[in-house]
Amino acid sequence: MITPVPLGTWPTPLEAAPRLAARLGLVELWFKRDDLTGLGGGGNKIRKLRYACAQAIAAGATTVITSGAPQSNHARLTAAATARLGLSCVLVLAGPLPERRRGNLLLDGLAGAEIVWAGDRPLAEVVAVEAERRSAYVIPFGGTSPASVQGYVDCARELRAQLPTVDGVEVVTALGSGGTMAGLVRELGPQRVIGVDVGAVPDPRATVAGLLVGEVEPDALRIDGTQVGAGYRTLTDAARTALEVTARTEGVFLDPTYTGRAMAALLAGSFPRGDRVVFLHSGGLPGLFGHPEL
Repeated sequence: MITPVPLGTWPTPLEAAPRLAARLGLVELWFKRDDLTGLGGGGNKIRKLRYACAQAIAAGATTVITSGAPQSNHARLTAAATARLGLSCVLVLAGPLPERRRGNLLLDGLAGAEIVWAGDRPLAEVVAVEAERRSAYVIPFGGTSPASVQGYVDCARELRAQLPTVDGVEVVTALGSGGTMAGLVRELGPQRVIGVDVGAVPDPRATVAGLLVGEVEPDALRIDGTQVGAGYRTLTDAARTALEVTARTEGVFLDPTYTGRAMAALLAGSFPRGDRVVFLHSGGLPGLFGHPEL
């Protein structure tokens, strides 16, 4: 297994959330604070990038390229990670150049990333062209690959050390490109992890199972699909409510795309669960400032 590069601050905190637990009717609720990973504004992508960037360096890369939505947390953290490691960074972002730079997009530029706007072209097509032209190492969408799944095996092992009774809890996480859920499932098992689909991929069940080939049957995965709403880039009413409830009970800020949807599912009781839960806070705070409608 490849040795990860030294990005981030570990372990991230595990914090009790008793007021929100009472609101949810839980005996115990904890936040695993992967929004506090210590680089580039924090977030879960740093765990994956420790492995993805190690692969890029091992391949002799001097330039890294990746893709995402305009408010991509992965793009922001790739820009920060490559700046820390002395690599050049190219971000291929969906759609046209916006009128104003907000949220993650502002931070991408501050970290020195070059941004290529895909317009109406498929992201994968633009990434392939730009990668060949620049001899760049490609990090997949969301930083998710079979190798980077190990980042969330690491996280699950942290949880075991921080919470001796972790075998009796369920872990709730947003499900985007699949790597976070896959790593947690690999270490904790499929019955202990609940992924809330945010609409980032067409078939989240197949995506997660594809990262765990031979380890788990797709039907064994616990995936809640009730919070996608009108799509990945939209702000749902349920997510807005979840942001408000979490901030007003625990002083913790969620993001509108990932953790907001995951908490919305928990508030709605839209999946069966026990009474002891760890909520994986995957970060994304800068994305709040990319949603002027909030």
